[in-house]
Parts: sequence; C-alpha cells; structure tokens
Amino acid sequence: MIGGFGTAGQPMELIDALLDQGAKDLVIINNNAGNGETGLAALLGAGRVRKIVCSFPRQVDSQIFDGLYRSGKIELELVPQGNLAERIRAAGAGIGAFYTPTGYGTPLADGKETREINGRQYVLEYPLTADYALIKAERADRWGNLVYRKTARNFGPIMASAARVAVAQVREIVELGGIDPETVVTPGIFVKRVVQIDAAHGAKE
Repeated sequence: MIGGFGTAGQPMELIDALLDQGAKDLVIINNNAGNGETGLAALLGAGRVRKIVCSFPRQVDSQIFDGLYRSGKIELELVPQGNLAERIRAAGAGIGAFYTPTGYGTPLADGKETREINGRQYVLEYPLTADYALIKAERADRWGNLVYRKTARNFGPIMASAARVAVAQVREIVELGGIDPETVVTPGIFVKRVVQIDAAHGAKE
C-alpha cells in the first residue's frame, strides 16, 4: 500500500528508497496510478509493479500507467473509491467482508457474490491488506503516534491499520509527550517504522 491522493500525502522519499532497494513483482494499492514521472509513476516506469489496485488510474499526467496498461505490461483492479477506502478500513478493523450497493449491475461486480437486502441489491466485497504500507505524516514521536497535515492525511490512517508493517515518512520527530493526544490520528500501535525526512525535500502536501 502507498498512501496519497494524487501527489498529496504521497511518501515520495519512501518510494525512492523502495526503488533503490530493488523489490519487484509488486502489487500496489493506491488511489491513483501515478502522476508525471516521479513517486509512484517512477515505480511503475521502472517495471517493478505487476498489478495496481486503484480507483482513479487515468488522468492528464498518467502517461506511464497508460503506456504499460495498453501494452499489457501491468494488471489493473479497478475499485470504486468508496469501496477502496472501505475495503482497506475493513482489513484494519478485522471485518471479514461487507456488502455494498456500489458496483452492482456493472462489470465491476462480475464474478462476485450478490445478495438482495431489504429490496436492494448488494455486492460482497473483501478487505484489502498488504505486507507493507508506505505513508506520509507531518509529525511523530518515537512510539509512532502520527499527526497529519491537512489533505496529506487521506488514505494514510486506514492503510497503517490494514498493513502488517506500516512505515511512516514524517517531517518532524518529537519527544515522548510532545504530541497532544487529542491530535493523534494514527496511534503508534499501527506503526512499525518512522523515517524523518527534511521538509525541503518533501513531496507536495
């Protein structure tokens, strides 16, 4: 899983580190399929991604994904945005599956179990989990409690809870007690690694 809504909240430096590390044949869960040639788009362009699960793969600057998809070099699982968020959240909450009306009667429901509930048709959806979640936050303490900055929050909190190992890129690490508990969005119990990145090198927030 890689956090971000477009480039907002995308952990660019963690993605760069993943590129340097050399992992390949990846299945990526993200809202988008990369913008321009940096971040997630660079990971796609390097041929490291086998499949992407997202809700918004096409946009004006998604040329890398477009080329890979048209040439059959990447798989796509298209998920409506609300379903994507709920499938990730369900994984973190320990929910085995859930019914949603979104997607019923469309190709997105092909092969999935459906059921009528109170006169309305629903599709059964399963949680999305991952071995790792790479996310971006504004501030952390060494316990991993996270505070986000505005829209950079987006998918970060639910991805942290849904992955086996969540790695958070942050601008600032403070001493224990340096974060008001009322402002903590992601409790440290969900975060396994915190990496401080100088703000001058950060991605768009």
